Amino acid sequence: MTTWTDHTADRPISLTAPSGIDRAAHHRLDEAWLAAAWSHPTTRCFVVSGGQVLIDETADGRTELVMTPSFEAPLTEAHRYFLGIDEEGVSYFALQKDSLPGRIDQSARPAGLREAGLLLSPRDAGLMVHAVGLENWQRTHRFCSRCGERTVIAAAGHIRRCPACGAEHYPRTDPAVIMAVTDEEDRILLGRQVHWPEGRFSTLAGFVEPGESIEQAVRREVCEEVGVTVGPVEYVASQPWPFPSSLMLGFMARATSTEIDVDGDEIHEARWFSREELHAAFESGEVLPPYGISIAARLIEMWYGKPLPTRGFV
Repeated sequence: MTTWTDHTADRPISLTAPSGIDRAAHHRLDEAWLAAAWSHPTTRCFVVSGGQVLIDETADGRTELVMTPSFEAPLTEAHRYFLGIDEEGVSYFALQKDSLPGRIDQSARPAGLREAGLLLSPRDAGLMVHAVGLENWQRTHRFCSRCGERTVIAAAGHIRRCPACGAEHYPRTDPAVIMAVTDEEDRILLGRQVHWPEGRFSTLAGFVEPGESIEQAVRREVCEEVGVTVGPVEYVASQPWPFPSSLMLGFMARATSTEIDVDGDEIHEARWFSREELHAAFESGEVLPPYGISIAARLIEMWYGKPLPTRGFV
């Protein structure tokens, strides 16, 4: 399968850069090892709450996760998640709490992944996306889907076990396709969802349904949302998207029809744009660019040929 990774190497997709963290999954069931790692003086941890963490600006202008040694961490036993080990052998844990801790120096501030993902280093962004994904799943999957009993946390946060029926439940990831559709005139098809503000246009997207391939999902979603049929489909790249639990699978797709018929349920408006038309719409403010951490901006840039304007939204 062809990928387009090299085409976006100069501007990598957010949340996908190598983090330097080995998730070391073979340690998750080793309680003695986890206890030793937690008590090691080099171990670092941070709190995640409601999809947010504390970030801080350093003296040299970088933005970092606020992390503390484990011996200074807030108390929690059940909601302590092992995230991995870096190249120096430092272990990292996330602590799920009902609220973020206060800071004496008052310089740190809470931030969600949409903001922090653009500011943090690959290491910190990788740790945060892992922690937020686990927290989202843990908060919404506390009961066994087989028998209804309350489950217990295992595997350092990566499994929930049912004490009644023995079922094991794993973090949920929902595959979703997101696609830049072009036609024979090399125009791009962009749509505006019903709940988006006036002028906000982006690529089409939707969830993969049971029993279909990701290529089939691309064709079905485009047809359902805007009435356009799609032929060739080419995979580009993927992106973790824990809002709350998706994995975005990015594609370039070629339309075999151009007549638009929006469904009105998800898509309020859809339009074909040439590069000149999209540039003029950006300049006039008629169209807001999907700038931010989403893979949507990268897909449009691959067709557009240059970075999108930086004003807009995440």
